[in-house]
Amino acid sequence: MIEYIKGSIVELTPTDAVVECHGIGYKILISLQTFSMLEGKSEETIYIHHYLREDEELYYGFASKDERELFRLLIGVSGIGASTARMMLSSLTSDEIRNAIIAEDINRIKSIKGIGMKSAQRLILELKDKVVKGGGSDTAAIFSQQDNGAIEEATTALVLLGFTKTNVNKAVAAVIKEKPQASLEEIIKLSLKRL
Repeated sequence: MIEYIKGSIVELTPTDAVVECHGIGYKILISLQTFSMLEGKSEETIYIHHYLREDEELYYGFASKDERELFRLLIGVSGIGASTARMMLSSLTSDEIRNAIIAEDINRIKSIKGIGMKSAQRLILELKDKVVKGGGSDTAAIFSQQDNGAIEEATTALVLLGFTKTNVNKAVAAVIKEKPQASLEEIIKLSLKRL
C-alpha cells in the first residue's frame, strides 16, 4: 500500500496533479482544498488513498493526513463514492464538513453537488458519533499543540496492538491532558491502563 508520494509537481490543475518521483510520473486526483495547498510549490509530499476496482486503479491525493482521514470516513458511508467525497472536500474544508455533521446541518451538506436529502441524512446519522469521537481526523491534528512525534508513535503502537483508533485517541488525549510532557513509554503505559 502506498502511504505517500514525495516528488516534483510536474502538472497541477484544480482536479489532478502529476507528481514525478524517481523518473515515474503519478497522476493523482485531488480536491480543491489540496490544490490550494499545492499551488505555487515545486516539490511536495502528497498522502495517497489507493482506489482499486476490477476495472480501474486510481490514486486520490491529499496535502494532509487529516484530509485523507476524513475522505476515508466519507467513503465508508453507503452511497458516498470516492468522486462524491472528493467533491465534498472541494466544496467545503475538512473542518466545515465536520462542523456540519456535528451540528446536523443538513442544508449545508445538501448544498454540495451530488448530495441529496437522503444522502445528507445518512451521512449525519452514520458519521456524527465518529466525528465527535475524533474519527476522520488525523491523530496529529487532534494533538496539534503537543510534540506530535511521541504521540503519533504511541497511537500507532496501540492501534497495532489491536485497539480501535477512536478508543486509542481518547485514551492518549486523556493522558496528554493529564501529563503534557509524558515520554513515549509513559504515554503508552498510561494509555494501556485506560483501554
